[in-house]
Amino acid sequence: MIVLALDIGEKRCGIAVSDAAGKIALPLKVLPTTEVVANAPVFRRIVEDYEPELLLVGLPLSLDGMESQQTAYSKKAAGCISKNLGLPLEFQDERLSSTEAKTHLRAQGYTEKEMRGRIDMIAASVFLQTYLDANAR
Repeated sequence: MIVLALDIGEKRCGIAVSDAAGKIALPLKVLPTTEVVANAPVFRRIVEDYEPELLLVGLPLSLDGMESQQTAYSKKAAGCISKNLGLPLEFQDERLSSTEAKTHLRAQGYTEKEMRGRIDMIAASVFLQTYLDANAR
């Protein structure tokens, strides 16, 4: 089963996808959140190319597990995206996924400025991989 993962932020949305076997998470792209929510052609093309069967959205919880304004924003945007795509929706705790993404990118030699356009898609692949590992068949 192919899973499309989104790390929805107020400005940017990181996109990752699983392989067909549902075992490996692959970072894809970062798009403006407005384009993803509006089902813009560039986002629609990604969906058409990969044909996901499930939409997985990162749930931004505080470190103590509490929901915030960002959690509500992500849930609302995810509902719109899921409806636009006609895909079932699940959420995955994304705590520390951005921190892990930054660590990974720093290890590859990226500067803070160079990381800006990559963090969100790497974070999406981090929580997608966690989801895939937990649901391995």
